[in-house]
Amino acid sequence: MVDTQKLIITAAVTGAEVTKKQQPNLPITPDEIAEEAYRCYLSGASIVHVHARDPEGKPTQSLEIYREIKEKIEAKCNIIVQPSTGGAVWHTVEERIQPLYLNPEMATLSTGTCNFGKDIFANPEEYIERFALEMKKRGIKPEIEVFERGMIENALRLVKKGILEPPLHFDFVMGVPGAIPGNIQDLVYLVNCIPPGSTWSVAGIGRYELPLAVHAIAMGGHVRVGFEDNIYYRKGELAKSNAQLVERIVRIAKELGREIATPDEAREILGIRR
Repeated sequence: MVDTQKLIITAAVTGAEVTKKQQPNLPITPDEIAEEAYRCYLSGASIVHVHARDPEGKPTQSLEIYREIKEKIEAKCNIIVQPSTGGAVWHTVEERIQPLYLNPEMATLSTGTCNFGKDIFANPEEYIERFALEMKKRGIKPEIEVFERGMIENALRLVKKGILEPPLHFDFVMGVPGAIPGNIQDLVYLVNCIPPGSTWSVAGIGRYELPLAVHAIAMGGHVRVGFEDNIYYRKGELAKSNAQLVERIVRIAKELGREIATPDEAREILGIRR
């Protein structure tokens, strides 16, 4: 039986890795990102996950570029703007924390270190606690990014320290080369490891995006799609836009009996206070 809680769809529209050469429709500039966020909002997304790019298209954690993106999105629609504190693997902790100074409603919090393709995505305890404390101080809802099982335990230790407050919201990022695979049994395992009362979403990388999304819908979880995670609509066919990927999830959810959450309904489900 499908859970009756409405489905929250997150659109991860740009990311830090994908290039225009790989996906010609990738939004890069603040105007392009804002317009893509608006299209995803019209298609059914209630959260937009944002990575900024500089004028040359390179990943940046620039406070001013994030400010411009946030303001342009908010001028267009009511979608929840969720900036990344992960940035790119080479960004320093000082760079990565910049978007939090804009007081977004929500932001990502990666709670552990993992292999990330040929690189290492470093999140020592010092980084994790600094980001989490800054979010707590500013009333920002953390989305706990989980690339491996141990990252759940790291988040629970923050609860014991009083740095994170339940109910927690997790995003399982699955299929990154070097981290947890994107198999269905791995998703079930992760879901069974989080505390009762938590909410969760799944972001499947590449070919894992669609099957994991379908299972998440049926399991009562939530879904992230977008060019950060997957640039194809089907094998060998590039997606036309992030909104096209959102639209597919909306159609599938309706077939499975899950209604789509509006941004305000997503805020209520996640306990976001505006």
